[in-house]
Amino acid sequence: MANNPLDAGKSNEQLLAERSKRLQDALELKQPDRIPINLGAGYLLAEYGGISHREQQDNFQKAQELLEKFALEFEPDTAMGLFNSPRPSLVLGDRMTKWPGYGLPDTGSFQYVEHEFMKGEDYDAFLRDPSDWTIRQYLPRAFKELEGLQHLPPLSLFAFGHYFLPSLPFVATPPIQAAVQAFGKAIVEAQKDTANVGESTARMLALGFPPPPLAGAIAEAPFDFMSDTLRGMRGIMLDILRRPEKLLAAERVVLEPQLEFAISFCRATGLKNCFIPLHRGSDGFMSLQQFEKFYWPTLKEMQVRLVEAGITPVVFYEGIWDQRLHYLAELPRGKTVGYFQASDIFKVKEIVGDTMCIMGGMKNSLLQAGTPEQVRDWTRQLCEKVGKGGGFIMTTTVGEMEGSRLENVRAWVDATREFGVY
Repeated sequence: MANNPLDAGKSNEQLLAERSKRLQDALELKQPDRIPINLGAGYLLAEYGGISHREQQDNFQKAQELLEKFALEFEPDTAMGLFNSPRPSLVLGDRMTKWPGYGLPDTGSFQYVEHEFMKGEDYDAFLRDPSDWTIRQYLPRAFKELEGLQHLPPLSLFAFGHYFLPSLPFVATPPIQAAVQAFGKAIVEAQKDTANVGESTARMLALGFPPPPLAGAIAEAPFDFMSDTLRGMRGIMLDILRRPEKLLAAERVVLEPQLEFAISFCRATGLKNCFIPLHRGSDGFMSLQQFEKFYWPTLKEMQVRLVEAGITPVVFYEGIWDQRLHYLAELPRGKTVGYFQASDIFKVKEIVGDTMCIMGGMKNSLLQAGTPEQVRDWTRQLCEKVGKGGGFIMTTTVGEMEGSRLENVRAWVDATREFGVY
């Protein structure tokens, strides 16, 4: 049962229906009854509950209780806690991440540690047989407990069928067996995490809160895929100059399995969205000429093909995209979502407001260090300008509210309800 004046007296079932419609109308560029609010609380829940980030991360029931309490107090249209889990990574000895209590202090925040797991000389092997290279080269480099996979024979030999079976004793060496066992343990941990997500979703639905727009499959721009977990930023920037054709060919290679997986995932789960976080395509990373050649073509194709499959790409345009906004206007109208971090949000509305639903607007720094009056004034500007005509979901500029002052969160939510009514 809601406490705010706009929803007072409504049942959880009625609130769920209204909130779901409000979000869906915004996603489809329609004008809902009022601007929907998404609170990606993240580590703020630990601060809210007086616990460490590690306890929030490791104690699902406690974290869920805090999420429910937070949502019922502030009454957004949707809310979420932490985005990911350390458990499968810890089992596999993941070399690319650090977590509160695991490589970081208990009060630390999740960190990605970039490595060059793929060398420039690996391109030929990667392009010749990406699956074989991934299993026998990449996984042993990226995960300590999977080092044994480097002793596998070429994977294509398994196509020898019955004739290959007598060779299995030579394949099943202790290092390989240990790697397979570790992979099995990681699957078990991932299944537990999936069960927790299912329980959290069900509990939030029962309280009247639908899943956030970020819920769904996940994919990356092919350029980012090659950079984030394979070549690293230094390596990928050298590839642009030293081996551009191989890089372009690799982007085509990694596009297809991502699309296949995202479409299969959405069909299996019934979810309709695919979250695409972008990392290297913003204004400061490459020239427009390089963007047009190496970044935009495959990113655009990915979004178009997801739309054709009935899936909504929810794209986090990290960094500043002010110089690139006119490219985004090429996307199918009303079929994608743009979540903007540091772009000029008013320019975003002007250039792509008729193309995509816009998410973002509230500066994390303002919630952390501003006054309630400053928060209220900025919220009013967002509602009046970016929210004009619909197609806008109010949320923070990153999907994390760590360090936010609760009085500022209250001022923000209340002001959105006041100024965001159509």
